[in-house]
Amino acid sequence: MVRRLKDHAAVLTPDGLAKLRAVAEKLEGRPYDAAFGWSDDRIYCSELVWKLYDRALGLRIGKLQRLKEFNLTDPVVLAKLHERYGRQIPVEESVVSPVAMFQSPLLVTVGEQ
Repeated sequence: MVRRLKDHAAVLTPDGLAKLRAVAEKLEGRPYDAAFGWSDDRIYCSELVWKLYDRALGLRIGKLQRLKEFNLTDPVVLAKLHERYGRQIPVEESVVSPVAMFQSPLLVTVGEQ
């Protein structure tokens, strides 16, 4: 499935694209954040896209959530959390998931297979 901004023609103007590029350049070269923290020191894929659109265009594509809002009871998930964080799992950390972005009301489906 392919989704894009509903009003992309009005938003992704030359000025809008220049703003996106300027924010992207500030975040360029950051290492990947496997711990999914919300700082700019390290950054993960969904976080990068979310921050680009928020900072450049004021658009929040996807709902920010706290880690504790996800189902953290699955044994595989728990093992990964303990591997990444030890006993101090940051359940109050803000995160944005690909699913939250996909479900954003700011997006419209333009193709699917």
